[in-house]
Amino acid sequence: MDNYGNYDAVGGGLLAGMGVGTVIFYLAIIVLYIAGLWKIFEKAGKPGWAAIIPIYNMIIIAEIVGKPIWWGIVAALVPCVNIVFSIWLMNLLMKSFGKEVPLWTILTLFFGFVTIPVIGFGSDKYIGPTAAEAMGGDSFSNLKRDLDNFKDSIDDKNNPQNPPV
Repeated sequence: MDNYGNYDAVGGGLLAGMGVGTVIFYLAIIVLYIAGLWKIFEKAGKPGWAAIIPIYNMIIIAEIVGKPIWWGIVAALVPCVNIVFSIWLMNLLMKSFGKEVPLWTILTLFFGFVTIPVIGFGSDKYIGPTAAEAMGGDSFSNLKRDLDNFKDSIDDKNNPQNPPV
């Protein structure tokens, strides 16, 4: 006599209940995240309903931080590159709400289901776009200027970096 078909109904019911509970918990986290993103969009003067449309919400985040629309499209659609662009956009989003960077960026990457609702429902104010383009320049020109200043400080003959001993 084989015992292969002799399963315990209580064990199966317990596992099914755990599965249903996990799905309900996961859906609650998603709803909380979307609600927080909705409030963030409204604080920034954008339509809140954009938080529920997958590609469009990245475009709106790009607009909020002052980057061109194509940044949001790349962050939503281009494989591998989207990881870098998404992290960069989250970093700029945290700056746009006056949060300490990189701490809040790292927290958002790992615990976005907590930080996004905290910013959305909290007392944080939208400061404005933090991207260089929104501040009256473009990021490549600013980077070139910073590198030139660094090079000039190294090449300064009147102020030696390592004086002889």
